[in-house]
Amino acid sequence: MSKNPQGVWVYTHVEVTGRSGDGGIDGKGVVRIGGLLSFHMIFQCKRWQGSVQSSVIRDFRGAMVGRTDKGLLITTGTFTKGARAEAQRDGAPPIDLVDGETLVNKLKDLSLGVEIKEKVVQEIILDKEFFNGI
Repeated sequence: MSKNPQGVWVYTHVEVTGRSGDGGIDGKGVVRIGGLLSFHMIFQCKRWQGSVQSSVIRDFRGAMVGRTDKGLLITTGTFTKGARAEAQRDGAPPIDLVDGETLVNKLKDLSLGVEIKEKVVQEIILDKEFFNGI
């Protein structure tokens, strides 16, 4: 079970599936909002360096049909503009998207699986007069 800092939503009954024949589904769970409302969600994770295209969103949505209320697609890469538009297309079940930068920032915020080291950066300015006098 996971809870956001404001205590508004909770993920329950999370199950990682990710096996062959799963129709592109890597996991499923129930999201409870404010202790009153809940909906089923499935998720898919893509370990990509490039951009996820709209066709991937459409394929994932096809796997969602009849199985869930909402989808979540997470990638280590990015999403094309077309993929973002497809995820929120009117009349289609919504899919939330999490790109690599958002994922890393969330892991950092939660101190989950990361180690944060402060780093001092020095700026070195060249003294042109010194070198011109040589």
